[in-house]
Amino acid sequence: MSDNMRYLSVEEVAKRFGVHVTTIYRLAKRGKLPVFKVGNQWRFSETRLEAWMVEKEHLK
Repeated sequence: MSDNMRYLSVEEVAKRFGVHVTTIYRLAKRGKLPVFKVGNQWRFSETRLEAWMVEKEHLK
């Protein structure tokens, strides 16, 4: 794993997208966002999330 790998919390992702944390939880639980759990906390790889956003932009 790279030293510059960054992982975001649900709150950070919600802030980045400008949505409520409940929306992020709902999307994560439905498998709509690239996410994994560490214990009972959801974590998002910033790199994978950015790739996901680019992919979604190309589908428009």
